[in-house]
Amino acid sequence: MKTFWTIVLGLFLLVGCNDSSTDDPFGNWVRKSDFEGLPRGSAVSFVIGEKAYVGLGYNDDAGDGYLKDFWVYRPSSDRWDRIADFPGNGRIAAVGFSINGKGYVGTGYDGDNKLKDFWEYDPVANTWTQKDSFLGGARYKAVGFSLKNYGYIGTGYGDDSVDKIDFYRFDPTAASGSQWVKVQSIGGSKRRGATAFTYNDKAYVCTGINNGVTLTDMWEYDPTTDVWTKKTDLDDDEDWSIIRQNASSFVLDGKAYVCLGENSSSLSDVWQYDFNKDTWVEMSAFEGSARTSSVAFTVGGKAVVATGQTGSYYLDDVWEFRPYEESNEDD
Repeated sequence: MKTFWTIVLGLFLLVGCNDSSTDDPFGNWVRKSDFEGLPRGSAVSFVIGEKAYVGLGYNDDAGDGYLKDFWVYRPSSDRWDRIADFPGNGRIAAVGFSINGKGYVGTGYDGDNKLKDFWEYDPVANTWTQKDSFLGGARYKAVGFSLKNYGYIGTGYGDDSVDKIDFYRFDPTAASGSQWVKVQSIGGSKRRGATAFTYNDKAYVCTGINNGVTLTDMWEYDPTTDVWTKKTDLDDDEDWSIIRQNASSFVLDGKAYVCLGENSSSLSDVWQYDFNKDTWVEMSAFEGSARTSSVAFTVGGKAVVATGQTGSYYLDDVWEFRPYEESNEDD
């Protein structure tokens, strides 16, 4: 009889350990105060200290649709305040990053032209100053990031109607006329609509399309050696598929996250990248509407996704992602 109950207990433990509920993805999305400006898609963002800045983008209810307003978000108070409007043309699909307490925005598309102008925002003076135009020429749907006191812009859809593969470095301390230099082009395919994130003084670029074909490669850039290294493909394992364009990404607590975007239709899935293992795992889905062309950033130790669009519907909701909590649609 003792042997019988030992077998029963063993079977119970085996079934319990393989309960599919233990494999439910983690991550909870908590809705925050709505973005205070007009709903919009294809906006741009950057972070300075404990504040995030969001502006530009498109909403067809606003004049010609191409917006110029900018807003600052304070996660400590969950509050949005308007700052000085962007002085260049309103635009979509620009790039933004910050260096040494200043924000930078450039490139994009204003409805008539692809753009190459580049601007610096001073949060103390609340003013914008024009810098050297982007050396790579007019384009939109490029990626941008900052590493070691330099900014970088590359890829995108060029003024010659060709997807791009080139990259350029911006030095905010250089004299006017010499602020940009060309660096090594990214490996793999030309691309537009990719996403980029940084970790431990290296940058990562993935997703996007080339000539209408969605891309599966991801690349790591080391600015010290000016070398791009190929990482695991976005569909390398049967457990993951992160193929899309116009996605959002951020880094929180030593892990990267790529989410949303589109691949035939708007997406709501969320993927976590482990830098050490070079692997992906799926997290709980985004709890708002599926969307593309959102902004995402980490500020004050919080990861935030805001705005975006689904079809012709523009969004102004704001969500904080908490990766260590179980999904809770009631919070």
